[in-house]
Amino acid sequence: MRPFLLLATRADDAVADAEHAAILRYGGLRPDELLRVRLERAPLPDLDLAGLSGVVVGGSPFCTSDPEEDKPAVQRRVERELAGLLDRVLAEDVPFLGACYGVGTLGVHQGGVVDRTYGEPIGTVPVTLTDAGRADPLFAGLPPVFDAFVGHKEALRTPPPAATVLATSPDCPVQAFRVGEHQYATQFHPELDVDGIVERVTVYRRSGYFPPEEYEDLVARLRLARAEVPPRLLAAFVQRYRR
Repeated sequence: MRPFLLLATRADDAVADAEHAAILRYGGLRPDELLRVRLERAPLPDLDLAGLSGVVVGGSPFCTSDPEEDKPAVQRRVERELAGLLDRVLAEDVPFLGACYGVGTLGVHQGGVVDRTYGEPIGTVPVTLTDAGRADPLFAGLPPVFDAFVGHKEALRTPPPAATVLATSPDCPVQAFRVGEHQYATQFHPELDVDGIVERVTVYRRSGYFPPEEYEDLVARLRLARAEVPPRLLAAFVQRYRR
């Protein structure tokens, strides 16, 4: 099998390793079937996209919509490299799945508007598939409404002109979209379970996602939450595109 590629941008080793492990677990992949590149550490290497089954972009502490002058140099480099990679992904029709940060990268690349209008606090939200989502081959096996973990400062305010919106939530009109036939992005996190999101809020508790003094209450609420459907999307992506 040709491996999948995970592009990561999380500087914290524990969170980066947990994200990698979750994608292996829920994607049903062996370690040798998932290559990993940590873009926050080093520039994107030359890639033979024809030798990959698909590309996955994980979440990120970066915000695409931040003013350019406020972005650290590493973020500006990562965004340039991802934009160049997406040029190739779309031109060569390589399967792509971007989780959370993928909405910003793929959405902006395709002409959408990302800002802080539709940010959502950390927790679960009901995600509803659109008619197009229910008909989409990747999403068709999911229930029409399901809970998913979210927690993001920015989101798509205006979808790209060529995008097909696949899912929404009450406070975020674009929870998932597709461009072309095989390039997807989700605002929710298909890789997160309860332990995973608790670990992330612990690491990012002073990063502006919630008031730090609410940490204990937030963790208690998350321990009671369930979001069992979204990981099935990772499994579906792998099953559809592995080759």
